[in-house]
Amino acid sequence: MYFSTRQIPGLESYSLAERMQIITSAAKKLTVPEKTLLNVLKLLVIVPVFVLIIRTSADWRSLLWAFLVFLLYPLIVKPIQYSLCAKYVPQVLSKERQ
Repeated sequence: MYFSTRQIPGLESYSLAERMQIITSAAKKLTVPEKTLLNVLKLLVIVPVFVLIIRTSADWRSLLWAFLVFLLYPLIVKPIQYSLCAKYVPQVLSKERQ
């Protein structure tokens, strides 16, 4: 699991903007099952936020829980996204050097 793009092998020497560009290019190379897994994971995190927002009419504290879940989104989704994209980084870097 990679919690930062700097932890991905081969990206240590790049700036943040360059690392994000490389990760974006690597994300385009994800297979359909990998993209599906990532999108389902995103839905599993986002849907409870909306459910909690809807419940605010019954209990205003649901809004606080929705905000907390929303803040946890990058901590849950990004490491998995980086891990899935990490195997495509060498391909992107080799193409970039050509």
